[in-house]
Amino acid sequence: MNIIEILGLGLGASWLSGINLYATVAVLGLLQRFGWAELPGGLDTLANPYVIGVAAFLYTIEFVADKIPYVDTIWDGVHTFIRVPAGAVLALAATTNLNPSIQIIALLIGGGLALSTHGTKATVRAAANTSPEPFSNWGLSLFEDAFVIGAAALVTQYPVVLLVIIAIFLIILAWILPKVVRRLRRITSATRNFFGGQSLKQAARE
Repeated sequence: MNIIEILGLGLGASWLSGINLYATVAVLGLLQRFGWAELPGGLDTLANPYVIGVAAFLYTIEFVADKIPYVDTIWDGVHTFIRVPAGAVLALAATTNLNPSIQIIALLIGGGLALSTHGTKATVRAAANTSPEPFSNWGLSLFEDAFVIGAAALVTQYPVVLLVIIAIFLIILAWILPKVVRRLRRITSATRNFFGGQSLKQAARE
């Protein structure tokens, strides 16, 4: 692998870990273990059967938790402290055979990319939880699972392609995220006003 491909794989893994860390680790580990991919640097450690087993077990838990409205929000909140550092570590591990300055840059960018996808996922899922039906939540969760598994396989074969996808994502994110945040603020404000009005009415009756 050349340096661009190594960075593409490492940063791609970081980016995907912000959506679903455990699926990313399990898929990459399985691909390496069965010889379907060759991971650069220290990422080959993911092929360890214990690493794969733990990642698969945690993915099973996340698969269930991620389908339950509001439980998924709590899960995402806790994983702010797991996905983002792990994304940085994956980028660093991929570049262990490169110049130390490149490793530091990869570490910083990897953490930022994991934060971008994690923040986007958490925000979108919180908005979906305001819907009275659970199907939008289930659909989003299943789409995320399928996307991460497919993209994790893609990045091992075409890492540069995933770099292009990441660049497109960041452009779209810069355009759409402010709109999502404004919507969440309106929903929060409306909810606060509703319950505030209910409290005033109850107080008046008493």
